[in-house]
Amino acid sequence: MLQIYNTLTKEKAPFTPLEEGKIKMYVCGVTVYDLCHIGHARVMVAFDVITRFLRSQGWDVDYVRNITDVDDKIIKRAAENGEEPHQLTERIIAAMHEDEAALSVLRPDQEPRATAFIGDIISLVETLIEKGFAYPASNGDVYYRVEKFAEYGKLTNKNVDELRSGARVEVDEAKESPLDFVLWKSAKEGEVSWDSPWGAGRPGWHIECSAMSKCCLGDTFDIHGGGPDLPFPHHENEIAQSEAANGCTYVNTWMHAGPVRVNSEKMSKSLGNFFTIRDVLDKYNAEVVRFFLARVHYRTYIDYSEDSLKEARVMLERFYQALRGVDAVVGEVDNDFDQRFVDAMNDDFNTPKAVSVLFELVNELNKASREGSESAGHLAAQLKRLGGILGLFQQDADAFLKGEDKEGELSSADIELLISQRAEAKKMRDFAESDRIRDELAEQGIILKDSREGTTWFRES
Repeated sequence: MLQIYNTLTKEKAPFTPLEEGKIKMYVCGVTVYDLCHIGHARVMVAFDVITRFLRSQGWDVDYVRNITDVDDKIIKRAAENGEEPHQLTERIIAAMHEDEAALSVLRPDQEPRATAFIGDIISLVETLIEKGFAYPASNGDVYYRVEKFAEYGKLTNKNVDELRSGARVEVDEAKESPLDFVLWKSAKEGEVSWDSPWGAGRPGWHIECSAMSKCCLGDTFDIHGGGPDLPFPHHENEIAQSEAANGCTYVNTWMHAGPVRVNSEKMSKSLGNFFTIRDVLDKYNAEVVRFFLARVHYRTYIDYSEDSLKEARVMLERFYQALRGVDAVVGEVDNDFDQRFVDAMNDDFNTPKAVSVLFELVNELNKASREGSESAGHLAAQLKRLGGILGLFQQDADAFLKGEDKEGELSSADIELLISQRAEAKKMRDFAESDRIRDELAEQGIILKDSREGTTWFRES
């Protein structure tokens, strides 16, 4: 039985969908003002793995991940660039899709953009005003009355009294209470805006997700996910808005991915340890990056470092070395591996345990290959099938092990030339020269593997 840790209840529990066999899942996506960073990649990969697994088990998953394409940061960055906000967002969205594709992240079933739901957002704000949970202020903004929602803080165990004592109100704000948050922002001159009953303006960040999730999945849905920085205030505010407006439970299960740290420090541009997905993919094979992200439990923090990526590369090479030269043939297999893999994933998507099962399967595959057993092909097919649930092991083994030529590295052509020279030296029984070439390649991270069929090679991370 599938069990999921619920951020709301702070415990793991059997998952029961609203509708048998179906899962409605909404995940907060990216605010598209800049290129996606490795923290975004962590959330993308985590919920991609979750979706792939659920579907592999027969669940009908409707996966929605939104795009925030109107926001203060977008307006500011577009002005700095001397371009229109929609030009900036279109460019960044295209780059995001390229990054996702490189990491083998499948596109969500629905990818709503905030600007396409302005009418629904305005309607939701009107409902909150009618019910007394929101009010137009003298500055043209519309605010949510936090203290009117009795359960505010239930997701993150925040106490309203403590929040009030620590809150600050800017001089020019017209809030009734320092806790109140904006639902609709009046537009400054020259800013992108839409007409509303309260004047020209644009939506606040929190109301966007309440409106988009309602339109795409209904008043109540099964799973809401997101990154580690979203429980408060974003998701807390979503709950307050949606449950006040709709009069019912907003989400049954809340899931949050863990943070990414860099050499044990918080990732930050000010610390100079901020990496976009493209920065990382310039240095590492995309599947290595995906494996690095996927093999850690989705709720656990990830420590990004050179050593961590090298370790992931070495581990991934073990799988591809086992698959190398083996024709994957679907056939009868040991179902124990399948069952233990599924059991691990059913336990709150425990990818570390699932990967350990795959390593055991690799050991069996290597044994069968050494013995020349026909079961090797069946085991290879099983490994690729189970690995595919994690989005792994779908490359050609030779291509992966040789890797892409990077700046400053020996090219593939140079390596093949040295290997042919080594073969000629061995043929002439010049073993000193043969060893010299092998050692020269090893110094540059090129590992040779001799067999009766010839010499193969791969790059050591």
